[in-house]
Amino acid sequence: MEKQVLVHVSGLHMMEGDGQEEPVEIVVPGEHYFRNGSHYVRYEEMLDDSNKPTVNYIKISPKGMEVRKKGLVNTHMVFEQGKKNVAFYTTPFGTLQMGIAATNLEFKEKEGCLDMKVDYALEMNEGYVADCCLSILVEEKNDHFAL
Repeated sequence: MEKQVLVHVSGLHMMEGDGQEEPVEIVVPGEHYFRNGSHYVRYEEMLDDSNKPTVNYIKISPKGMEVRKKGLVNTHMVFEQGKKNVAFYTTPFGTLQMGIAATNLEFKEKEGCLDMKVDYALEMNEGYVADCCLSILVEEKNDHFAL
């Protein structure tokens, strides 16, 4: 896969009790490289009006996925099948402790495209919050995607 890519990130949080779903979706340009059996993706996103981007680093392998955010928000989340990992999610308003228990990981790789889907249970400060799904699609940037 080429170095310049288009990154599609979509997620859904299903809140307990009220049955509400909170969808999130972004499509941004990014960079990709492959090293030591893992795919690495880097992209920037703007989280508020501060004009300071948050840089996202994603490591994808058949074993799982890691997401690091650096900037306005800082965290290092690890998604591994059947294992609960703890992460700290730091924002300008404070830090939250998150528990991430991946219940399903699906990784597909084909010419010019990576597709990673993760279903997980999310805890905040040791209390269950929601069942979530996260989908990351990385594809080579073609001329018709030029931004």
